Amino acid sequence: MRTMRVAAVSMNGFLGEPDRILKAIDKWCEQAVAEKADLVLFPELVIHGHCTPNTWALAEPVPDGPSVAALVNIAKRHRVVLCAGMSEKERDIVFNTQVLVGPDGYIGKQRKLHLSRDEGFYYKGGRDITVFDIGPCKVGIVICYDNQFPEISRVLALRGAEVMLMPHAGRMKLWDDTPQSEAAARLYSYNFFKPYALRARENACFAVLTDQVGRAGYVAQWPRDSENQPHHAGGALIWGPDGELLANTQVERIKEEMIAATLDSALMARERSLANYMLKTRRPELFGELLRDQTSC
Repeated sequence: MRTMRVAAVSMNGFLGEPDRILKAIDKWCEQAVAEKADLVLFPELVIHGHCTPNTWALAEPVPDGPSVAALVNIAKRHRVVLCAGMSEKERDIVFNTQVLVGPDGYIGKQRKLHLSRDEGFYYKGGRDITVFDIGPCKVGIVICYDNQFPEISRVLALRGAEVMLMPHAGRMKLWDDTPQSEAAARLYSYNFFKPYALRARENACFAVLTDQVGRAGYVAQWPRDSENQPHHAGGALIWGPDGELLANTQVERIKEEMIAATLDSALMARERSLANYMLKTRRPELFGELLRDQTSC
Protein backbone atom coordinates (compact mmCIF):
# COMPACT_ATOMS: atom_id res chain seq x y z
CA MET A 1 0.00 0.00 0.00
CA ARG A 2 1.09 3.58 -0.71
CA THR A 3 0.09 6.56 1.40
CA MET A 4 -3.03 8.13 -0.09
CA ARG A 5 -5.92 10.49 0.60
CA VAL A 6 -9.51 9.35 0.92
CA ALA A 7 -12.78 11.26 1.19
CA ALA A 8 -16.18 10.08 2.45
CA VAL A 9 -19.34 11.91 1.38
CA SER A 10 -22.51 11.67 3.47
CA MET A 11 -25.28 12.77 1.13
CA ASN A 12 -28.98 12.22 0.49
CA GLY A 13 -30.06 9.58 -2.02
CA PHE A 14 -33.41 11.01 -3.10
CA LEU A 15 -35.84 8.33 -4.25
CA GLY A 16 -35.84 7.79 -8.00
CA GLU A 17 -33.73 10.83 -8.99
CA PRO A 18 -30.52 9.40 -10.47
CA ASP A 19 -29.77 12.41 -12.70
CA ARG A 20 -29.95 14.77 -9.72
CA ILE A 21 -27.72 12.46 -7.68
CA LEU A 22 -25.10 12.04 -10.41
CA LYS A 23 -24.81 15.84 -10.74
CA ALA A 24 -24.29 16.05 -6.97
CA ILE A 25 -21.65 13.27 -7.08
CA ASP A 26 -19.80 15.27 -9.73
CA LYS A 27 -19.74 18.35 -7.50
CA TRP A 28 -18.67 16.36 -4.44
CA CYS A 29 -15.82 14.78 -6.42
CA GLU A 30 -14.66 18.26 -7.39
CA GLN A 31 -14.50 19.17 -3.70
CA ALA A 32 -12.78 15.90 -2.82
CA VAL A 33 -10.09 16.43 -5.43
CA ALA A 34 -9.54 19.92 -4.00
CA GLU A 35 -8.76 18.06 -0.75
CA LYS A 36 -6.28 15.95 -2.77
CA ALA A 37 -8.38 12.80 -2.42
CA ASP A 38 -7.39 9.75 -4.50
CA LEU A 39 -10.55 7.80 -3.56
CA VAL A 40 -14.08 9.03 -2.77
CA LEU A 41 -16.72 6.88 -1.07
CA PHE A 42 -20.45 7.57 -1.52
CA PRO A 43 -23.32 5.86 0.35
CA GLU A 44 -25.22 2.67 -0.32
CA LEU A 45 -27.97 2.92 -2.99
CA VAL A 46 -27.38 6.65 -3.29
CA ILE A 47 -28.04 6.79 -7.04
CA HIS A 48 -31.51 5.22 -7.18
CA GLY A 49 -32.57 5.56 -3.55
CA HIS A 50 -32.94 3.10 -0.69
CA CYS A 51 -35.90 0.73 -1.25
CA THR A 52 -37.47 3.08 -3.79
CA PRO A 53 -40.94 1.66 -4.64
CA ASN A 54 -40.16 1.40 -8.39
CA THR A 55 -36.68 -0.01 -7.82
CA TRP A 56 -37.17 -2.79 -10.39
CA ALA A 57 -37.97 -0.27 -13.13
CA LEU A 58 -35.08 2.02 -12.15
CA ALA A 59 -32.40 -0.66 -11.80
CA GLU A 60 -29.70 -0.76 -14.48
CA PRO A 61 -27.16 -3.24 -15.80
CA VAL A 62 -23.60 -3.01 -14.48
CA PRO A 63 -21.30 -2.02 -16.09
CA ASP A 64 -23.31 -1.31 -19.25
CA GLY A 65 -25.97 1.04 -17.85
CA PRO A 66 -26.14 4.84 -18.09
CA SER A 67 -25.33 5.52 -14.44
CA VAL A 68 -22.05 3.59 -14.58
CA ALA A 69 -21.17 5.44 -17.77
CA ALA A 70 -21.84 8.73 -16.00
CA LEU A 71 -19.72 7.68 -13.01
CA VAL A 72 -16.85 6.71 -15.32
CA ASN A 73 -17.01 10.14 -16.98
CA ILE A 74 -16.92 11.82 -13.56
CA ALA A 75 -13.93 9.72 -12.49
CA LYS A 76 -12.08 10.47 -15.72
CA ARG A 77 -12.77 14.20 -15.53
CA HIS A 78 -11.58 14.49 -11.95
CA ARG A 79 -8.84 11.81 -12.16
CA VAL A 80 -10.17 10.06 -9.06
CA VAL A 81 -11.42 6.63 -8.02
CA LEU A 82 -14.99 6.67 -6.72
CA CYS A 83 -17.34 4.13 -5.18
CA ALA A 84 -21.12 4.64 -5.21
CA GLY A 85 -24.23 2.55 -4.54
CA MET A 86 -27.02 1.79 -7.01
CA SER A 87 -29.70 -0.72 -7.95
CA GLU A 88 -28.31 -3.26 -10.42
CA LYS A 89 -30.47 -5.42 -12.70
CA GLU A 90 -29.23 -8.69 -14.20
CA ARG A 91 -31.68 -11.04 -15.98
CA ASP A 92 -34.54 -9.13 -14.32
CA ILE A 93 -33.15 -9.75 -10.81
CA VAL A 94 -32.18 -6.65 -8.82
CA PHE A 95 -29.14 -6.39 -6.53
CA ASN A 96 -28.03 -3.75 -4.04
CA THR A 97 -24.67 -3.00 -5.63
CA GLN A 98 -21.71 -0.76 -4.94
CA VAL A 99 -19.81 0.22 -8.11
CA LEU A 100 -16.11 1.09 -8.24
CA VAL A 101 -14.77 3.19 -11.14
CA GLY A 102 -11.60 5.14 -11.81
CA PRO A 103 -9.91 7.41 -14.35
CA ASP A 104 -9.31 4.41 -16.61
CA GLY A 105 -12.91 3.20 -16.46
CA TYR A 106 -14.98 0.57 -14.68
CA ILE A 107 -13.11 -1.42 -12.01
CA GLY A 108 -15.69 -3.72 -10.46
CA LYS A 109 -18.72 -4.15 -8.22
CA GLN A 110 -19.74 -5.62 -4.88
CA ARG A 111 -23.26 -6.84 -4.27
CA LYS A 112 -24.71 -6.67 -0.78
CA LEU A 113 -24.68 -10.17 0.71
CA HIS A 114 -27.16 -9.96 3.61
CA LEU A 115 -30.43 -8.06 3.24
CA SER A 116 -32.04 -6.36 6.22
CA ARG A 117 -35.69 -5.69 7.01
CA ASP A 118 -37.71 -4.74 3.92
CA GLU A 119 -34.73 -4.89 1.53
CA GLY A 120 -35.70 -8.46 0.66
CA PHE A 121 -38.79 -7.05 -1.11
CA TYR A 122 -36.54 -5.34 -3.66
CA TYR A 123 -33.15 -7.04 -3.87
CA LYS A 124 -31.48 -10.43 -4.01
CA GLY A 125 -28.33 -11.02 -1.99
CA GLY A 126 -25.02 -11.43 -3.78
CA ARG A 127 -22.49 -14.24 -3.35
CA ASP A 128 -19.02 -12.83 -4.07
CA ILE A 129 -16.52 -11.28 -1.65
CA THR A 130 -14.05 -9.43 -3.85
CA VAL A 131 -10.87 -7.39 -3.37
CA PHE A 132 -10.08 -4.68 -5.92
CA ASP A 133 -6.61 -3.32 -6.70
CA ILE A 134 -7.01 0.41 -7.39
CA GLY A 135 -3.29 1.18 -7.58
CA PRO A 136 -2.33 2.88 -4.30
CA CYS A 137 -4.10 0.17 -2.31
CA LYS A 138 -6.38 -2.86 -2.40
CA VAL A 139 -9.95 -2.26 -1.25
CA GLY A 140 -12.82 -4.39 -0.07
CA ILE A 141 -16.44 -3.20 0.08
CA VAL A 142 -18.77 -4.16 2.95
CA ILE A 143 -22.27 -2.77 2.46
CA CYS A 144 -24.28 -1.58 5.49
CA TYR A 145 -25.80 -4.60 7.31
CA ASP A 146 -22.95 -6.79 6.00
CA ASN A 147 -20.69 -4.97 8.47
CA GLN A 148 -22.44 -6.78 11.31
CA PHE A 149 -20.91 -10.02 10.03
CA PRO A 150 -17.21 -9.83 11.00
CA GLU A 151 -16.41 -12.79 8.76
CA ILE A 152 -16.78 -10.61 5.64
CA SER A 153 -14.09 -8.11 6.61
CA ARG A 154 -11.87 -10.95 7.76
CA VAL A 155 -12.17 -12.75 4.42
CA LEU A 156 -11.41 -9.49 2.60
CA ALA A 157 -8.33 -8.92 4.76
CA LEU A 158 -7.13 -12.47 4.16
CA ARG A 159 -7.53 -11.84 0.43
CA GLY A 160 -5.34 -8.75 0.64
CA ALA A 161 -7.65 -5.82 1.38
CA GLU A 162 -5.90 -2.86 2.99
CA VAL A 163 -8.85 -0.44 3.02
CA MET A 164 -12.42 -1.43 3.93
CA LEU A 165 -15.13 0.72 2.34
CA MET A 166 -18.35 0.71 4.39
CA PRO A 167 -21.21 2.45 2.52
CA HIS A 168 -24.49 2.68 4.45
CA ALA A 169 -28.13 3.68 4.14
CA GLY A 170 -28.74 3.11 7.83
CA ARG A 171 -32.21 3.81 9.20
CA MET A 172 -31.67 3.86 12.94
CA LYS A 173 -33.59 6.67 14.61
CA LEU A 174 -36.30 9.01 13.34
CA TRP A 175 -36.31 12.71 14.17
CA ASP A 176 -38.70 15.63 14.00
CA ASP A 177 -37.85 19.21 13.06
CA THR A 178 -36.72 20.32 16.51
CA PRO A 179 -32.98 20.84 17.10
CA GLN A 180 -33.12 18.51 20.10
CA SER A 181 -34.62 15.64 18.12
CA GLU A 182 -32.23 16.20 15.24
CA ALA A 183 -29.20 16.21 17.54
CA ALA A 184 -30.40 13.08 19.36
CA ALA A 185 -30.82 11.17 16.09
CA ARG A 186 -27.45 12.30 14.78
CA LEU A 187 -25.64 11.35 17.99
CA TYR A 188 -27.42 7.98 18.00
CA SER A 189 -26.17 7.37 14.46
CA TYR A 190 -22.60 8.27 15.42
CA ASN A 191 -22.67 6.01 18.46
CA PHE A 192 -24.07 3.17 16.35
CA PHE A 193 -21.28 3.43 13.78
CA LYS A 194 -18.42 4.07 16.20
CA PRO A 195 -17.90 0.40 17.22
CA TYR A 196 -17.10 -0.51 13.61
CA ALA A 197 -13.62 0.70 14.53
CA LEU A 198 -13.16 -2.92 15.56
CA ARG A 199 -13.35 -4.03 11.91
CA ALA A 200 -10.29 -1.88 11.22
CA ARG A 201 -8.42 -2.95 14.32
CA GLU A 202 -9.08 -6.68 14.14
CA ASN A 203 -7.87 -6.80 10.53
CA ALA A 204 -5.17 -4.09 10.72
CA CYS A 205 -6.89 -2.25 7.85
CA PHE A 206 -8.00 1.28 7.25
CA ALA A 207 -11.79 1.63 7.23
CA VAL A 208 -13.97 4.32 5.64
CA LEU A 209 -17.70 4.58 6.44
CA THR A 210 -20.39 6.88 5.13
CA ASP A 211 -24.17 6.93 5.50
CA GLN A 212 -26.96 8.49 3.49
CA VAL A 213 -28.25 11.59 5.25
CA GLY A 214 -31.64 13.25 5.34
CA ARG A 215 -35.20 12.34 4.35
CA ALA A 216 -34.96 10.76 0.90
CA GLY A 217 -38.74 10.80 0.48
CA TYR A 218 -41.76 8.92 1.78
CA VAL A 219 -42.93 5.43 0.81
CA ALA A 220 -46.72 5.01 0.79
CA GLN A 221 -46.40 1.37 1.82
CA TRP A 222 -45.36 2.40 5.34
CA PRO A 223 -46.83 4.87 7.87
CA ARG A 224 -45.04 8.22 7.68
CA ASP A 225 -43.54 7.61 11.13
CA SER A 226 -42.38 4.06 10.30
CA GLU A 227 -38.74 3.18 10.91
CA ASN A 228 -38.78 1.70 7.38
CA GLN A 229 -39.13 5.12 5.76
CA PRO A 230 -35.89 6.01 3.92
CA HIS A 231 -34.78 8.59 6.48
CA HIS A 232 -31.12 8.48 7.44
CA ALA A 233 -29.42 10.41 10.22
CA GLY A 234 -26.12 10.23 8.36
CA GLY A 235 -22.50 10.64 9.26
CA ALA A 236 -19.06 9.54 8.08
CA LEU A 237 -16.02 8.15 9.90
CA ILE A 238 -12.50 7.07 8.92
CA TRP A 239 -10.35 4.79 11.08
CA GLY A 240 -6.73 3.77 11.08
CA PRO A 241 -5.53 0.15 11.21
CA ASP A 242 -5.19 0.44 14.99
CA GLY A 243 -8.88 1.35 15.29
CA GLU A 244 -8.15 5.00 16.08
CA LEU A 245 -10.51 7.56 14.57
CA LEU A 246 -8.81 9.69 11.91
CA ALA A 247 -11.78 11.85 10.89
CA ASN A 248 -15.52 12.12 11.48
CA THR A 249 -18.43 14.39 10.70
CA GLN A 250 -20.07 16.56 13.35
CA VAL A 251 -22.69 14.97 15.62
CA GLU A 252 -25.36 17.68 16.05
CA ARG A 253 -26.87 18.39 12.61
CA ILE A 254 -28.40 16.12 9.96
CA LYS A 255 -26.89 17.58 6.81
CA GLU A 256 -24.77 16.65 3.81
CA GLU A 257 -21.04 16.89 4.37
CA MET A 258 -17.67 15.41 3.47
CA ILE A 259 -14.62 14.38 5.45
CA ALA A 260 -11.11 13.54 4.21
CA ALA A 261 -8.06 11.92 5.74
CA THR A 262 -4.60 10.69 4.82
CA LEU A 263 -4.14 6.92 4.99
CA ASP A 264 -0.49 6.62 5.99
CA SER A 265 1.04 3.34 4.84
CA ALA A 266 3.47 3.50 7.76
CA LEU A 267 0.55 3.02 10.18
CA MET A 268 -0.42 -0.21 8.48
CA ALA A 269 3.18 -1.43 8.38
CA ARG A 270 3.46 -0.77 12.10
CA GLU A 271 0.28 -2.66 12.99
CA ARG A 272 1.04 -5.61 10.73
CA SER A 273 4.56 -5.97 12.12
CA LEU A 274 3.35 -6.39 15.70
CA ALA A 275 3.75 -9.73 17.44
CA ASN A 276 -0.02 -9.81 18.00
CA TYR A 277 -1.03 -9.14 14.37
CA MET A 278 -4.21 -11.20 14.37
CA LEU A 279 -4.07 -12.39 10.78
CA LYS A 280 -0.74 -13.97 11.70
CA THR A 281 -1.68 -15.48 15.07
CA ARG A 282 -5.19 -16.73 14.20
CA ARG A 283 -5.88 -20.50 14.31
CA PRO A 284 -8.21 -21.23 11.34
CA GLU A 285 -8.16 -24.96 12.04
CA LEU A 286 -10.26 -24.24 15.14
CA PHE A 287 -13.06 -22.41 13.29
CA GLY A 288 -14.83 -25.21 11.43
CA GLU A 289 -18.04 -24.42 13.31
CA LEU A 290 -18.35 -21.25 11.22
CA LEU A 291 -19.13 -23.40 8.18
CA ARG A 292 -22.09 -25.13 9.82
CA ASP A 293 -25.63 -23.81 9.95
CA GLN A 294 -27.06 -23.55 13.47
CA THR A 295 -30.46 -24.83 12.28
CA SER A 296 -31.43 -28.26 11.01
CA CYS A 297 -33.79 -29.15 8.18
